[in-house]
Amino acid sequence: MQKHERIYIGGEWVAPSGRDTIDVINASTEEVMGQVPAATAGDVDRAVAAAQEAFEHWSVTPPAERADYISKLHEGLKARSDDIARTIAGEVGTPINLAQMIQAGLPIAISGTYAKLTPDFPFEEEVGNSLVIREPVGVVGSITPWNYPLHQIICKVAAAMAAGCTVVAKPAANAPLSAYILAEIMDDIGLPAGVFNLVPGQGRVVGEAIAAHPGIDMVSFTGSTAAGRRVAEVGAASIKRVALELGGKSASVILDDAELEKAIKGTVNNCYLNQGQTCTAHTRMLVPEHLYKDAAEIAVQVAEKFRLGNALEEDTRLGPLVTQNQRDQVRRYINIGRDEGAELLTGGDTPPTELEKGYFVRPTVFGRVAPKSTIAQEEIFGPVLSILTYRDDDEAVRIANDSIYGLAGGVWGSDDRARSIARRMRTGQIDVNGGSFNPMAPFGGFKQSGLGREMGKFGLEEFLEYKSLQL
Repeated sequence: MQKHERIYIGGEWVAPSGRDTIDVINASTEEVMGQVPAATAGDVDRAVAAAQEAFEHWSVTPPAERADYISKLHEGLKARSDDIARTIAGEVGTPINLAQMIQAGLPIAISGTYAKLTPDFPFEEEVGNSLVIREPVGVVGSITPWNYPLHQIICKVAAAMAAGCTVVAKPAANAPLSAYILAEIMDDIGLPAGVFNLVPGQGRVVGEAIAAHPGIDMVSFTGSTAAGRRVAEVGAASIKRVALELGGKSASVILDDAELEKAIKGTVNNCYLNQGQTCTAHTRMLVPEHLYKDAAEIAVQVAEKFRLGNALEEDTRLGPLVTQNQRDQVRRYINIGRDEGAELLTGGDTPPTELEKGYFVRPTVFGRVAPKSTIAQEEIFGPVLSILTYRDDDEAVRIANDSIYGLAGGVWGSDDRARSIARRMRTGQIDVNGGSFNPMAPFGGFKQSGLGREMGKFGLEEFLEYKSLQL
């Protein structure tokens, strides 16, 4: 039981202004595993004031010195990696082996890239008779989701710190515990007071207060498209900068010259990553019409090898969803898919009989899914794969692009042909033949998948303003 009674503001653990608390539920056991304060708008005011005061000095701290603090953060995350993995496995349901690699591993990797990138970043350059200076945007409000809770905070906080910004962070109410580990690390490394502030709470209270606050210069938000729309709407009142990383409905296009079994296995694994609670999940698998039967058989075989179980068990491949509401939502989509005429090939909405507790959904595959159907258009955020068919490359591209989203995707086939298809897809990140994730490359989406980019130098640039000195 991780019980936290204070919030982190101005380099100190302070009492919240209210008495309400938030219970954190273990997704595998449905038991309370932690508790944090439910902060108020007044707490946001205090955090913003601390961040504003710290900005005056942090913004002019030499980049090499800022990088040194980020390097200490990197080492602190490595030292606490086991705690981080087990905590997130509990609160989110990520199987422990994946939690160690991804939930703990990615924040370590991302912080390491910013520690290396910051000292030599070109904060100034001469353009004709002008000296162009890149300056920090100011106080940043960071609002992050529950599916990759620490990774998403680090993507924002490490880049903002590198740029010279100060931060007020609000973690997801469903999964706030790893953010407390982060705050403890920040305190341990002696980060100057007010550079990082942690204000947990409900989105409708703390998130709204951050988005609306006149003392916050930029909001960096990751979450649903609906919530991102609200952040942008509230932030527009003060014309603050808003960066949004939102939903996805990514297509994996399997060409007729692809290695079929490898491509399908890669797509299913991607779709089911973190129980499908991944904005970049390849949830639409597009296959040539004449290969549908073989593709469906392989997809079912791969899906049925995913063992459901407690996230802390070493042999679990598919853990629970984060909450009962999320589980019920995914089951509702499964019912909609069946009602709209898709073929349920495996899985379904019935609970697994071998697991009495936990928010589990069986790995599910639908075949013969119509491109305009609900399950082909809306983000489900669970272990549900839809198989769609196409007749030629042009139709595959049209189907892949037929979405309000444009966050990620994949193409499988001969290299030149696959790259050609990838260039035609309106989406921000495309894996070609299973290309691996690159923390130095820009991450973000087209269309209603968001605004702006994270990671690498591209993520740092999001937190900078340009100033021209005409000489």
